[in-house]
Amino acid sequence: MNQEQLILQFQKKDVKAYEKLYNLYCDSISGVVNSIVKNDNVAQEITQDVFIKAWNKADTYSAKKGRFFTWLLNIARNSAIDYTRSKKFKQSKQNLNADFFVDILETSSSLDSLTNTIGLTDFVKKLGDTCKAVIQLLYFKGFTQKEASEELEIPLGTIKTKNRTCIGELRTMLDT
Repeated sequence: MNQEQLILQFQKKDVKAYEKLYNLYCDSISGVVNSIVKNDNVAQEITQDVFIKAWNKADTYSAKKGRFFTWLLNIARNSAIDYTRSKKFKQSKQNLNADFFVDILETSSSLDSLTNTIGLTDFVKKLGDTCKAVIQLLYFKGFTQKEASEELEIPLGTIKTKNRTCIGELRTMLDT
């Protein structure tokens, strides 16, 4: 069964299609979520929630708007960001040990190695410096566009335009 048929079966609430898609994407989704929340257990929990949300909203996916993995990745990224903004997350970070801060410093300057399991970092590295910075902040570190604008000291409108342009460049690379 090809991926299009698998997704159609998933949208028709076929449990076997759900299982296949989960097995196909769970490691990648978990890796991206973990790069945002920095906690394996929470990342696995959120990953399961992502697939449940996808299952419940399967009818909202349209291949005309983008790839299934991208749709799933957006659900994951938004769920992880929502979690980091939650009261529960903020309370859990009040008494962090120094090891956590060392890890943040080590990983904040480069794309997360777990992301490369799907080969995405190789494509991102081919982009220009500004694109790399924008993609890294928005998609790998979970920054909002406003936060990325402040971090890079670039106007918000420029961040939005760069985001669209850079994603377009990535799509072009992936299609070739």
